[in-house]
Amino acid sequence: MSRAEAVVEINFDGIVGPSHNYAGLSIGNLAAQGNAGRVAHPRAAALEGIAKMRAARALGLTQGILLPHPRPDTDWLAALSTDAAGADPLLIANAMSASAMWAANAATVSPAVDTADARCHLSVANLLTMPHRAHEWPATLAQLRIAFAHPAFAVHGPVPTPFGDEGAANHMRLAASDGSPGVEIFVYGRPGGAFPARQAEQASRAVARRHGLNPARTLFWRQSDAAIAAGAFHNDVVAVADGAVLFAHELAFADPAAAYRDLRALLPMVEIVEVPAARVPLADAIRSYLFNAQLVKPPGGVPTLILPQEAQGVESVRGFVTDLIAGNGPIRAVHHVDVRESMANGGGPACLRLRVVCDPSTVDPRFLVDDARLDRIAAVVERHWPVSIAPDTLADLALHAAIRTARSALLAELDLTELA
Repeated sequence: MSRAEAVVEINFDGIVGPSHNYAGLSIGNLAAQGNAGRVAHPRAAALEGIAKMRAARALGLTQGILLPHPRPDTDWLAALSTDAAGADPLLIANAMSASAMWAANAATVSPAVDTADARCHLSVANLLTMPHRAHEWPATLAQLRIAFAHPAFAVHGPVPTPFGDEGAANHMRLAASDGSPGVEIFVYGRPGGAFPARQAEQASRAVARRHGLNPARTLFWRQSDAAIAAGAFHNDVVAVADGAVLFAHELAFADPAAAYRDLRALLPMVEIVEVPAARVPLADAIRSYLFNAQLVKPPGGVPTLILPQEAQGVESVRGFVTDLIAGNGPIRAVHHVDVRESMANGGGPACLRLRVVCDPSTVDPRFLVDDARLDRIAAVVERHWPVSIAPDTLADLALHAAIRTARSALLAELDLTELA
């Protein structure tokens, strides 16, 4: 088997951590803010994520995992000259965030076939726009350096401040096949709107340079102001790509005509499925997370959307998806998954996974899963994850101890205690 033939797309899902809660910290994320103050269910949330991974494996996809971070983040609190016993409620809420579960924000990934040194490059995202996420990157980087320690990879630290970088949620790659040279698209926002534009153009350009991408096959598109104002805090809320298929809302990009022209010039075989605003209003697309789907192509299968169940409850989206699957277009199948706990905090199926195109034999096997390994993870979750967390309990030291015990049990089960 050639090197190109050994390469596949691996979905690395973030396991929902035992501190999962609804503190409403994410400005511009309408679901997170709208559900602030609700009681969260960490155990159910983690089991939903595991079930989603099982569904992906059932389609024939290769599946990996990323682990929850230490919570509360006592190092971050110490850097602020406080601790879990004395910090004010807002700092405790930020220190307890389980948002690292959204692995699409972990890093930006460029496969070896696209890079100058023929290594797969990963740049950890700095996530500096939001305080509850800005302290994630050290723990993420530690995991990436273990999972991708093989010489086939180059793992980079974050882009420096003040340029915000939110990872693969604002990056798309299109190619004829996993092992073929691709077109990498970086989507950035223009600052100054009602909500923060979390991806800076300079951060995107810095990542492209450090990955050694061919400038002739790298595109930079600006996200539309309308999309950000409507609650599309990341590009993956209004667009998703896989293989040679781009699925996007009509209002996703500031200049779609120019963007699509440039893409077609580089990848003539590309199939662009643009959803008209007249058919699916932007508000419906964001509320249903139609585009925060996993667009995948199972081995021997057809391009498939893995959608959240909520997409079935929005009439315009349900009708469009029915027609899409029935038509003769590139997307031919749909699977619905239940990730309601993640959805209520503003993250759908696409948020929960980081895609890495590589040879699976080069990945630390502790970060890859089969059904038996998922059974073991689920058993730890069922034994140790809190059943529920209310926002007014986030400062409870007994809860903190239980969360640390839960994470330690998972690390021990997976033989990853070096991450403790």
